[in-house]
Amino acid sequence: MMIFKRKKRTDEAPVEPGVAAEQATEQDAARGPFDAAEAPENDAYIDLGSLRVLPVEGMQMRLEIEDKTKRVIAVALEMDGSRIQLQVFAAPKSEGLWPRIQEQIAAGIDKQGGKVDTITGRFGDELVARVPAKRPDGTQGVMVARFLGFDGPRWFLRGVIGGPAALDREKARVLEERMELAIVDRGESPMPPSELLPLKVPEGATPRTAEQQQGSDADRNAAPKPPERGPEITEIG
Repeated sequence: MMIFKRKKRTDEAPVEPGVAAEQATEQDAARGPFDAAEAPENDAYIDLGSLRVLPVEGMQMRLEIEDKTKRVIAVALEMDGSRIQLQVFAAPKSEGLWPRIQEQIAAGIDKQGGKVDTITGRFGDELVARVPAKRPDGTQGVMVARFLGFDGPRWFLRGVIGGPAALDREKARVLEERMELAIVDRGESPMPPSELLPLKVPEGATPRTAEQQQGSDADRNAAPKPPERGPEITEIG
């Protein structure tokens, strides 16, 4: 795992949590996520290859790396005990992936004995999943996660919010804005639908020791496992 802590630039004003997306991207008032062809100009973005994210003060970034291939398959942006995991996939020209993926997620949560509610959010339909799980003290509890999706031109961006922000809209606002301000570079290479677009380690990222990773993972609550769709991350935490 790797973690990235943004150093505050001296030539820019801090972006406070909850600031509207239109204010955060002063060059362009349009709402995202953005395709690279129409993305606003902003040097503050972190380049992850097929995905670029705009950091905010206090944000930490954790990269999810597949053990077998050692490739980066997801990025988790963490703030104040909550997080949003982002993954970007290839999609067909003719239709979006989100309706079908919603059905897959709901079926996967149902197999785990959980419950899924469909609500309307910032990006349209989204899912709130609740899955039975044991707490650290052994008592029975429930894990909650929000699944967000956005169909772009030949790509699909999925976000999964975990932690307190999964149930608190105000706490989730800054995480939702990270997804709304994201830039996707699909590239021109032909890829089958649902294939993960390649991500890379950004400049400034530093590896964490196993001891540091175990300590941070113990402090986080896991999110429910979405259905497996190829070699992708199956949980946040």
